[in-house]
Amino acid sequence: MNTVGDSRLGVAADSERWRVLSLLCLAVVLSLTTWFSATAILPELKQELALGSGAEAWLTNGVQVGFVIGALAASLVNLPDLVRLGRLMAAAALVAALANASLLFHPDPGSAIAARIVTGAALAGVYPPALKLVATWFTRDRGLALGAVIGALTIGSALPHLFRAASSALDWRPVVAAASLATAIGALMFLLFAKEGPYPFGKAVFEPARIGQVFREKPLLLANLGYLGHMWELYAMWAWLLAYTRAAFEAQAIGTAAAASLSTFFVVASGILGCLLGGYLSDRIGRTATTAGMMIVSGSCALLMGFLFTGPLWLFMLVAIVWGISVIGDSAQFSAAITELADRRFVGTALSVQLGAGFALTVLAIWLTPHFADLIGGWRWAFLLLVPGPVLGAVAMLWLRNLPESVNMAGGLR
Repeated sequence: MNTVGDSRLGVAADSERWRVLSLLCLAVVLSLTTWFSATAILPELKQELALGSGAEAWLTNGVQVGFVIGALAASLVNLPDLVRLGRLMAAAALVAALANASLLFHPDPGSAIAARIVTGAALAGVYPPALKLVATWFTRDRGLALGAVIGALTIGSALPHLFRAASSALDWRPVVAAASLATAIGALMFLLFAKEGPYPFGKAVFEPARIGQVFREKPLLLANLGYLGHMWELYAMWAWLLAYTRAAFEAQAIGTAAAASLSTFFVVASGILGCLLGGYLSDRIGRTATTAGMMIVSGSCALLMGFLFTGPLWLFMLVAIVWGISVIGDSAQFSAAITELADRRFVGTALSVQLGAGFALTVLAIWLTPHFADLIGGWRWAFLLLVPGPVLGAVAMLWLRNLPESVNMAGGLR
């Protein structure tokens, strides 16, 4: 037996999987800049397009709606099984770049919202396939690898706020142009570097007739309730953090619009630490403990933000950054839990139901948050609306932890 040769092959294979993960994460960062590119310039777009409060919310929500439509449509036709993942992600990222760039051509409110819906539908061909592709490279350290992809999504979502802060002396168009260009570069990277690993999955078939089974089996139901609680908080926080920070900085009589954009970037981008930490912890202390712990921390931060609205600034930013870390840190682990708990014959259906329900709920949360702020007379206590999500989510995951089926998760670590 050539143990030296086998060892060298093992080292080479290990090096290859981390190289692919790094390139894929960079491509995801670039491609996901289009997700919140309109949100980062919402005050300017509101004035440019004469948006009412309803249209303003839907300009952000359009991506969420499009993502749900795109994800469910891809599941119905099993698109990731029909098209090579690298080509699918490249084509989808290119469509997202073009749809986002269309905002530069003086659209009316209806056309702008339609462009955001197309962007979201296209990104459904980037994010879920990226998770699947990474999983084909990792059996060991899968939680950490999936956490890295979610971290890349987080950085990509934050970048438009950095673009806005850097171009504050200019109008909003450079932000859209930069996000579109970044996404086009991401599309090229997917085409050149995205390839499946040595641990491919079977076809993840979506079977509508099995949807009821997802809700009848208690472990799956609890895992999905945990995910829904997480999603109720996550995207509404990301969507409205800039508006909240601007209002808080105005109340504290400090900073400028650029400072608010830069602060929002750091808070959202800090989530990459949470993603890596969540992946590391889930592989060592279990998925239920990790997700419940993250949601307890994030829910506490959402509760505290109103008390710190008028300062001191350092404490406001500290809690906001802790929130940014914890609000996304558990995200990848809910999908990982479904793959471990569901009958392998309908994992595809279970994942599609989870993804569709979670992003559909974000539409409601994003729409309600500014209306709730108007109802209570301002942004200060608006994030209280988000607190019930992580509370209920944490309860569901701790309940799941006590079920015997939970030993199937994360190598028996519950």
